Amino acid sequence: MPEPVIGLRERKRLETHRALATTAVRLVAERGLDQVTVEDISAAAGVSPRTFFNYFASKEDAVVIAHADSAERTQRTIDKFLATPKEVSTPRAFVDALKEDFAQVDENREEWLGRMKAIQENATLHSRAVAMNHDTIAPLIEAIARRTGVDPKAELYPALLLSALGGAVNAVLMLWYQHDGRVSALDLLDDAVELLLAGLPEPGGRAR
Repeated sequence: MPEPVIGLRERKRLETHRALATTAVRLVAERGLDQVTVEDISAAAGVSPRTFFNYFASKEDAVVIAHADSAERTQRTIDKFLATPKEVSTPRAFVDALKEDFAQVDENREEWLGRMKAIQENATLHSRAVAMNHDTIAPLIEAIARRTGVDPKAELYPALLLSALGGAVNAVLMLWYQHDGRVSALDLLDDAVELLLAGLPEPGGRAR
């Protein structure tokens, strides 16, 4: 699926957002959330505080919102997922659709290590990250229901699958962070999906 063509103005908007986000992550990881102000982030990124507030409502948002086009990225993931051939299992199709965005964790290792460090150390950032993801839940459940041909209000499968895969993604990110990003997040994601598809067999083949 081809990437959308982006105009010059939109590209500038996305680049400025990224500059502010990466600067916020770096400063908060270095100093701690309470020791960083919007003015600090703006100055380090080379923009005014007024410009900062054109992109973010708070310094917390600047740390947790990595991309300005998060909603569009979610929709592209849904489109890829729904376009995957039916021969591919629904869990595998879902994870494959995530991979392009997920690869950025490996590609931007220091940024994501800093972001996860900040979120782990600050309950307010953790809460904001959870709230930010909340708006994606309903459309993702609807997409799973559409692909599997079930009513999400009558069947457990769509919501249950999303919860399982969301838990897998969180577990992968945590293990990646604990390894200081020196293992491939994409490889860990593949391993997590294989474990889920196999019914989560116990390590070492112990009987249940």
